[in-house]
Amino acid sequence: MDMRTNYLGLELAHPVVASASPLTADLEDILRVVDAGASAIVMASVFEEDIQAQELAEAALWETGENSHPEAAGYFPVMHHASPLDGRLAVLRSAAERAGVPIIASLNGCTPAGWLRFAKDMEQAGAAAIELNFWHVPTNPDETGAQVEERCIQVLRDVRAQVKVPVSVKLSPFFSSPGNMVKRLSENGAGGIVLFNSFYEPGLRSLTESAEVDFVPSSAYELRLPLMWAALLSERCQADLAISGGVHSGMDVAKCLLAGADVAMVASVLLQKGPNYISTLLNELREWMSMQNLESVKEFKGRMAARGTAAQAEDFLRTQYRHILSAHLTDIAG
Repeated sequence: MDMRTNYLGLELAHPVVASASPLTADLEDILRVVDAGASAIVMASVFEEDIQAQELAEAALWETGENSHPEAAGYFPVMHHASPLDGRLAVLRSAAERAGVPIIASLNGCTPAGWLRFAKDMEQAGAAAIELNFWHVPTNPDETGAQVEERCIQVLRDVRAQVKVPVSVKLSPFFSSPGNMVKRLSENGAGGIVLFNSFYEPGLRSLTESAEVDFVPSSAYELRLPLMWAALLSERCQADLAISGGVHSGMDVAKCLLAGADVAMVASVLLQKGPNYISTLLNELREWMSMQNLESVKEFKGRMAARGTAAQAEDFLRTQYRHILSAHLTDIAG
């Protein structure tokens, strides 16, 4: 049975990729996930703010007391110390050398200079590709949707001009027209689009009147949104597609491929059940393929992708929306 697929120009043994999570942050865990069977690894995201804060803190420590004995300054050589980013790059470099599968670096920047600096460093450290993890909440009501979109596209253009490895974009589902945004990103050099970024919003504690910060893993139901967009876009954009969020079973992986995605990315289910659950996902996928008399992933990838006109797709989705609501009301009435 041929499970191979291609993503970002990389030939993968199968479509199950470990996405960015605490399980892909350090070398030991990365190798453990690879041993469990992941066909590729997306390393835990590097957040520009975290690196900046660490650099400022370390700089303050190095500068403390440096002028307390100025007469001795000429007796000692200038000390060069590693930056906080160096540790993350060292993990990336070692993983790229030892893992035996492609290592995709994930970057979550907040300034134009940060996106470029970190992307170049990641490429030099051996990343097979770079995933731009866009997370931006337009808190300024004067900022237009067009401005938000243009900022993302400009970051992509700038990074693509600086690196030679493939670049993907992990996108939010909250754009006014996600399909158009995917199309424009593809036209501006995105080799892949990840559908979608998980937005973890803080809650509110009413008793203490403070922010509530917690983590809730994805559920299988959340898969429906990226599935819909993958089916709508897979025949209409040039970029490869990855589905992230809600992939919890081998059947979910099959659904991603049927919709036209090239890979299914998993994180929450591995955090809940451990990296070895990858083998369960693959076994379930193989069993389903065997039941369907399928010999390769290529045979069924995109079978359920939208191929009609945009108007036909919209009519279909409105019909399904009405059916879901009517079925729910019938269940309540019954």
